[in-house]
Amino acid sequence: MKIHLPDGIRPIPELFQEAGYYTAITGWPNRDRTTLGKTDYNFEWDSAMYDGPDWSKRKSGQPFFAQIHLPGGKHRARSLESFRKLAARVENLLGSKTDSAKVKLPPYYPNDPVILEDWAAYLDTVRLTDKFVGDIIERLKEEGDYENTVVLFMTDHGISHARGKQFLYEEGLHVPLVIAGPTIKAGQVRDDLVEHIDIAALSLGLAGIDIPEYMQAKDILSKDYKKRTTIFAARDRCDETVEHLRGLRTARYKYIRNFLPNRPHLQPNQYKDGKDIIKALREAHAAGTLNKTQELLFTPTRPEEELYDLKNDPFEIHNLAADPKHQTRLKNLRKRLDNWMKRTNDHGPESEARYDSDMAVYINAEDDDPEQRSVLTRNIALMKKWAAEGK
Repeated sequence: MKIHLPDGIRPIPELFQEAGYYTAITGWPNRDRTTLGKTDYNFEWDSAMYDGPDWSKRKSGQPFFAQIHLPGGKHRARSLESFRKLAARVENLLGSKTDSAKVKLPPYYPNDPVILEDWAAYLDTVRLTDKFVGDIIERLKEEGDYENTVVLFMTDHGISHARGKQFLYEEGLHVPLVIAGPTIKAGQVRDDLVEHIDIAALSLGLAGIDIPEYMQAKDILSKDYKKRTTIFAARDRCDETVEHLRGLRTARYKYIRNFLPNRPHLQPNQYKDGKDIIKALREAHAAGTLNKTQELLFTPTRPEEELYDLKNDPFEIHNLAADPKHQTRLKNLRKRLDNWMKRTNDHGPESEARYDSDMAVYINAEDDDPEQRSVLTRNIALMKKWAAEGK
């Protein structure tokens, strides 16, 4: 099924093009400067919104808007073997690697050797990313563009671990935002809440382009910006795994609503289940070696609501939703989420047709590996069963 943007809603690169900017999207390092970056959007789009894969092709004096995709945590891939290959690469390139024996994991993960090596590899991907960002900055300086270019660095989600990517816990939602440029005072640190969608308005604002009225995004650097007191998050289907989560975060508290409470946190998911870290977690669970906190991921059902005090419980372990002392706060946050869902016309998850149409296409196109196709087919059958049972 093809998805088209609603009438009047336009991609950001088109707005930059109309303002005279050369628009580019590329990976890094893109040594021959000929390959477009990641463009697997979830809607139909016109490739003409990008002028090319690299800003070096622009006209003399023309400003540019470039999206540069760095592999980040994907450098470490899925297996213990790939973690070790990355460690060797980083040691060769940077002179050292992160010692897994010195890694301190969040308390909800066991000190399993595989998980420790994965986390060490992840820390090394951060170091590698830092080097690549430095290379980009150096190129801007060499080509004379640095002094009139705003550089904005962010990630698309947190670490792709069991409780990170695809979940509404801090491990999945709390991402970096670093901005530098001629209009930005160096050395500032802000601790106010920013939503990922704000990047759109921020980018347009820096370029002096009018921000469309329909945008929920806010230009966090504008003179009339009022700092957010609450940010919101949502999760629906990822690949074959049906999910329905909504949540919000204030400076101190996190509220999560589980619309499918009868399902486990770790639903079957081919993308995650193929990772050695998830295999290690499942093996530890089966062996009964996890403690009470680590077993939270494996509870067969979930509470309908979760409430966490991030100041006293930064790892979101102690759910306060049933605590009588927090009922006033719970009701307040519950109402805030309800109002946001109404205000944004939240449609909820996809229709039941996903099983017979979208997922059939996904299975046929996503993976030629018979084993992985079998995993997808089995997972979707389980989702169908749960849906029929009202879970």
